[in-house]
Amino acid sequence: MKHIYPTMTQIEQAKNNIISPEVAAIAKKEFVDADILRQRVASGRVVVLKNNTRKNVIPTGVGEGLHIKINANIGTSQESSSNAEELEKVKIIETTGADALMDLSTGSNIDDTRMQILAATHLPLGTVPMYQAGKEALDEKHDIATLSADKIFSDIEKHCKTGVDFITVHCGVTRFVVEQVEKHKRVTGIVSRGGSMLAAWMKATGNENPLYEYYDRLLEIAHTYDVTLSLGDGLRPGCGNDAGDPAQVAETIVLGELVKRARNAGVQAMVEGPGHVPLNKIQSIIQTIKVLTDYAPLYVLGPLVTDIAPGYDHITSAIGGALAATYGADFLCYVTPKEHLGLPEVQDVREGIIAAKIAAHAADVANGRADAIERDRLMSAARHNLDWAKQKEYSIDQCIFNNIETGNPCTMCGEYCSMKIYKDYFHNN
Repeated sequence: MKHIYPTMTQIEQAKNNIISPEVAAIAKKEFVDADILRQRVASGRVVVLKNNTRKNVIPTGVGEGLHIKINANIGTSQESSSNAEELEKVKIIETTGADALMDLSTGSNIDDTRMQILAATHLPLGTVPMYQAGKEALDEKHDIATLSADKIFSDIEKHCKTGVDFITVHCGVTRFVVEQVEKHKRVTGIVSRGGSMLAAWMKATGNENPLYEYYDRLLEIAHTYDVTLSLGDGLRPGCGNDAGDPAQVAETIVLGELVKRARNAGVQAMVEGPGHVPLNKIQSIIQTIKVLTDYAPLYVLGPLVTDIAPGYDHITSAIGGALAATYGADFLCYVTPKEHLGLPEVQDVREGIIAAKIAAHAADVANGRADAIERDRLMSAARHNLDWAKQKEYSIDQCIFNNIETGNPCTMCGEYCSMKIYKDYFHNN
């Protein structure tokens, strides 16, 4: 085995036949051969989420042949929330079993929030630096057109330098792609915050998206810290009616080009996918994205399969997520019951993660993962034997069994999980 050069990125080490310590750890955890995993990292079909400056993070693999992963979004806003509340959500994210989290803060002192979250978690952390750049430009000048390319790249480098493991960058929102939205009369227009910021900036200035025009500058920053680029779907459909429209496809073609450029530069890249997709379109859209982006790991929000379930969008998302992951998606971003209604509270975060984990496990079973299938079999045997301890061990939500067996507040969630009502029923029946 060759010597490991710390300055090489994960994809560069893999291309040089080096099994990095992170790849070795992921292979052991995922029950896959380490050299096969190395080959997938080398090809770009798997990414390793770990900033090379961050010491306290659990390296996490996303992509072909691995378990479907779950991400949870948190973050402060100008309307409500605080660092204390977001840190409470971090605890729930870790205990409930998400694989990664994103800080989407747009409140005051974004840098402080990010640093506190980094210090509080061992999970890979993602951010959207454009949120900070755009917010601060609007706060200072009240005009998105005053935002400079230098400010955007300065915030990107700041996020990477402080230890962020992956960043969403809406590089595919080009002038041509935005024109497709205007030509084809979407129902919901542009629903991505980052995408809408860049579209408004391009319209006001007449310039091309800096993240696309100066993509090599972005690659240089990402390479320095081995930060994975999550190539954002700024033109994702905001309703089922818009799914698979020309704007979405045009952006995906651009993202496929950018994936190849990233791989050639020794930078890891994954692609973000659609938000709202009817059930009958999920297979074709997911498989089209995978082909157009050369099978880069695919990170999807949902997809939500119907638009009429406010308050229950964690369910509409789980339905779509299970299908999407069966047909090729690798990373599910959770959706909480508060989607389309407001900012999620701690219990909403927990419910969103559980729903996404159910979807991910269902897809792992459908995809033939032996350990997932065996876990279902063991749960069934435990039920047959009335073995409550084993049922708890194999359950996605172990808190339910804490309450059923002891009647005490859940040791994992405290007051956020209240299932005592089931205790008497199960003991008496």
